Amino acid sequence: MTALTKQLAPTPPMGWNSWNTFGHNISETVVRETADALISTGLKDCGYNHIVLDDCWSVKDGRDKNGDLIADPEKFPNGMKALADYVHNKGFKIGIYSDAAEKTCGGYPGSLGFEEQDANLWASWGIDFLKYDYCNAPLYDQAEAIKRYTRMGEALRKTKRDFLFSLCEWGNQSPHLWARNIGGHMWRVSGDVFDSWINIWMKDWKSYGIGIDVSIDIANDLHSYGGPNGWNDLDMLVVGLKGKGQISGGGMSFLEYQTHMSMWVMACSPLMIGCDVRKMEADTASLLMNREVLDINQDSLGIPASRVKQIGTCDIWTKRLADSSIAVSVTNRGSRGEDISLKARDIGLLETPKLARNLWTQEDIADFKVELPLRVEPHETILLKIN
Repeated sequence: MTALTKQLAPTPPMGWNSWNTFGHNISETVVRETADALISTGLKDCGYNHIVLDDCWSVKDGRDKNGDLIADPEKFPNGMKALADYVHNKGFKIGIYSDAAEKTCGGYPGSLGFEEQDANLWASWGIDFLKYDYCNAPLYDQAEAIKRYTRMGEALRKTKRDFLFSLCEWGNQSPHLWARNIGGHMWRVSGDVFDSWINIWMKDWKSYGIGIDVSIDIANDLHSYGGPNGWNDLDMLVVGLKGKGQISGGGMSFLEYQTHMSMWVMACSPLMIGCDVRKMEADTASLLMNREVLDINQDSLGIPASRVKQIGTCDIWTKRLADSSIAVSVTNRGSRGEDISLKARDIGLLETPKLARNLWTQEDIADFKVELPLRVEPHETILLKIN
């Protein structure tokens, strides 16, 4: 941690973001109902305590006569201060969105040249979290990206309010190398992750939406850069979207969503729910609310997992935990089921008796000393905690 980075994210941030489901249709009603649903479903008690408004919250035509951003009065008739008060009174922190350019991804006013003015406005509203995007900015100019993000980081600090600073630069300028140094608490390491196992070609954007399978390799390549108060952000969760929303790739199977959740947890990625929690189904809840799984992500050591071995189409990852145990994931990235033996030496353990617990089924597996036989279905992840 540098002196610039306040200790606002000792473990990966958790919460909900509006974009994946609502996009341009974000509103005060949606935010209030989502806050209520996060409580009634038990998601808040599981640690999802940030509510983040993404793009399209402001008036699109411009700023007011003083140069201030204007919350869209049709979407937010009571204003942002009243909404922040509502969210705070429910026990959450509230986040907002802007862009390091003149326009956001959706064509709304960005914050380039207005960094201090915008930061002061957000602070006056009681905002706790800023997601800062990079649309309409120079794509391959690292020095310019650093300059623009540094300006906003400085502006947030000058407010004297604690802002969790989320950099959404998509990894083109290697933010994992510098974001922590300019006060960032989390930084995107890829383009937008879609509701798909494989990459999706988006004709309108003339680029790829990232699939879960590709994200797994990105997480492994950058694992050493994440840690307390500075996290590699693999993007918002698509668990529960089921082919709907802004970033649909056709949807995934239950086991693919389980692998998505498992790898975000193991990689210490922030966990930002993207589905409509007001309509959350039981299978989605089982993935988002398994406390034993979430404990791996929120472990106080904050050491992201890495791949230690590949057996056929299966990846084996390990993650050291604060209680001296280790988390182990076995992911079958192939199209056929695999029978494998997980050997103690493959995961850095001595051949002595040990207890493995399957965290998804919440069942203890018989003690094993040398090896543990496992059946892993296509695109499934078995997540273990081994003492």
